[in-house]
Amino acid sequence: MAYELKNYENLIGMKGLSEQILKNHFTLYQGYVTNVKKVSEILANLSRENKTSSPEYAELKRRFAWEFNGMRLHESYFENISKDGKAIDKDSKIYKKIAEDFGSYENWEKDFKATLAVRGIGWGILHYDAKEKRLFNSWINEHDSGHLSGAIPLLVIDVFEHAFMIDYGIKRADYIEAMMKLINWDEVEKRFENK
Repeated sequence: MAYELKNYENLIGMKGLSEQILKNHFTLYQGYVTNVKKVSEILANLSRENKTSSPEYAELKRRFAWEFNGMRLHESYFENISKDGKAIDKDSKIYKKIAEDFGSYENWEKDFKATLAVRGIGWGILHYDAKEKRLFNSWINEHDSGHLSGAIPLLVIDVFEHAFMIDYGIKRADYIEAMMKLINWDEVEKRFENK
């Protein structure tokens, strides 16, 4: 099982997020990738040794979800933002679907910003439910719990304090405004089309 650390240094120099906060965030992400590899290896060893009934095995199975989701959510986050942002194309499928499911793009944006502003640590995510064929915004409190079965994350914004405190202090609303300008809608559209 080879989980590879991805390089997102191309984001350094973006307006809205300092080099320091990005480098700190990359280091945090590196820890998730490292721990996914370590936990995977230990679990495989415990399995080979027939120690799957051990408390260590059980706890590491729980821990794997935290590390894995932390890794993947950060990858989605870094990949759906860009230095200059990319405005949504009003002729795109994602724009039309947002307008259809929320009544308008403006309604969606208002709801998404409100989702990002929920008190606490977590993630704001625009999801697509393939079964119902609809979009919705959701709040995920922790990496390893609260994920919506079958829902596909299209747009992921990190609202844990490490994502904004150095640059914005406790002014999460200012961070949210900055993030809305950094969304790379081409990436979101690609995820929507590949669902």
